[in-house]
Amino acid sequence: MGRAFEFRKARKFKRWAAMAKTFTRLGKDIVMAVKEGGPHPESNSRLRAVIQNAKAANMPKENIERAIKKATEKDTANYKEVLFEGYAPHGIAVLIETATDNNNRTVANIRSYFNKCNGTLGTSGSVEFMFDHTCNFRINGNGIDPEELELEMIDFGAEEVFVDEDGILIYAPFESFGAIQKELESRNIEILSSGFERIPQVTKELTREEQADVEKLLEKIEEDEDVQQVYHTMKEAEE
Repeated sequence: MGRAFEFRKARKFKRWAAMAKTFTRLGKDIVMAVKEGGPHPESNSRLRAVIQNAKAANMPKENIERAIKKATEKDTANYKEVLFEGYAPHGIAVLIETATDNNNRTVANIRSYFNKCNGTLGTSGSVEFMFDHTCNFRINGNGIDPEELELEMIDFGAEEVFVDEDGILIYAPFESFGAIQKELESRNIEILSSGFERIPQVTKELTREEQADVEKLLEKIEEDEDVQQVYHTMKEAEE
């Protein structure tokens, strides 16, 4: 199996503990999708993808509909996606995806977490190159041969296809998202969820004490309401 498989396996045991945090993150995704392409999922591919993810996270239908309605209102904040980069203790690179309606607040908060935990907030481009920006799809695997699917999806950019208890997973470069989404939909293959991830090209193994130092920073960052995703180059501990 490739890096995407190992990355996903490690992250499945980690984080996204609070359901409320997940719903908040998805709510922002819905707002950004509606602001970008309108409130109708039939004509807005990004919104279709976010709704699939919301359903996969067991977000109630009324919550989804409420978020779409709210996003169409003029006084609803327009979130901006901002990437932060830096180093945790022990040379661990950290990449943070945020969605914020107040960039000054977010910058100040993220900087304070790094300062308090002996890390360093870096400049744009300082660590992003250490991660591969990928897209992924989780599909219903009933009646589908994953090896055959992989051969067919290579033409649309797929690099890795594998099976786990959640279905069939397809990983590809970030820019292949639209082509793969369109092809899966044209085949009437059920997309259970989809998204984007940043997979570290190299990970660093730390002692338990060093891991605790890094975890302290990661937890502070992840608790921030503006933070959508956090990636790092620390090798995940085996569960």
